[in-house]
Amino acid sequence: MLNPLAEEDVQAEHDDPALLFTAAYNSYAGPVFGYLRARGVDDPEAVTQDVFLALYPKLESLSGGLRGAKTLLFTIAHARMVDFYRKRERTPVAAAFEPELDPRRAPSAEDQAFGRASGLGVTGLLEDLALEYREVLALRVVADLSVEETAAIMGKSQGAVKQLQRRALGALKKRALLRNGTP
Repeated sequence: MLNPLAEEDVQAEHDDPALLFTAAYNSYAGPVFGYLRARGVDDPEAVTQDVFLALYPKLESLSGGLRGAKTLLFTIAHARMVDFYRKRERTPVAAAFEPELDPRRAPSAEDQAFGRASGLGVTGLLEDLALEYREVLALRVVADLSVEETAAIMGKSQGAVKQLQRRALGALKKRALLRNGTP
């Protein structure tokens, strides 16, 4: 009985790049993955796929059949691994913001503009609105849905949604002006 790899080797020697690619993938996908994983690449599966994608366009000019493909595959894999480490070195370390460790005690400009510093923020203004007003604002402004989509969700006509939105924004504006002391 013949060795299946030897049969693929014989087929791969022919001019058909698809057969060579299939033989190379079947023979070397596991070893390329193992090499990348052993070298500490974060996502060795994705990089393995990138390596084979980089191999495919080069198959027509490749000589040496399956052995030539193996050499080229591991050359590409090594280059991808080096690229991974170079990128990692250049990427700054991200640190999570922990508000309880922040020594600043002055409220931010956003907090002052939206009234969050006083404890009555936008959510406080919205809580005072009627349920339908809150719903239409949440769907139209926050979720950025169209009038048609909002009407379908709320079970109302498009005209009713437009009217509800106009009234909700008017009520919201009135509450914001009253809160800021403007009549």
